[in-house]
Amino acid sequence: MVEQLKAWMASGKSMPVCKLVGMEVDLVEEGLSKCSMVASSQHWNPFGTVHGGILCDLADLTMGMAFFTTLNEGEALATVELKINYLRPAREGKLSAEAKVIHRGRSTGFVECVVSDEAGKLIAKASSTCMVVKDDRAAAVFQC
Repeated sequence: MVEQLKAWMASGKSMPVCKLVGMEVDLVEEGLSKCSMVASSQHWNPFGTVHGGILCDLADLTMGMAFFTTLNEGEALATVELKINYLRPAREGKLSAEAKVIHRGRSTGFVECVVSDEAGKLIAKASSTCMVVKDDRAAAVFQC
C-alpha cells in the first residue's frame, strides 16, 4: 500500500479535509508518516491560538496515513479512538506532525504522533487506535 499511497500523492490529488484545513501529506514510509500545515489566524480559537480541533485534525491525518501504510490490498482503516495532549500553544507558521505505528495486529493497531512548530518545539502529542476494515467499505479508498 505504500507504493499506492505514494502514487496517489504524486498525482496531486488531495482529500477534501486537507483542502479545507490546509494540510499536506509530506512523506509516507512503512509504518511512518509526516504531514504539515501552515497555521494562520483562520485556524485560531477566541484566544488567538490554533484551535485544538485543528491540531487534532493534523495528528489524525498523520496517524491515519502511517497506519494506512500497513494495510494489505482490500483493507481500509477506521479510527476508533484518538487522544491528544496539548502541551504548548501555536499561533502562526508551519506545523509539522510525525506519526509512527507502534503496534499492528490483525484487526487493530496503535499509532503515536508528535506535532511540532517551526522551531522544533513540541506543541502536542497524540495517540490513536485504528481498526482494520476488511469489507466493501475498503473499496472506497482514494475515491476523493
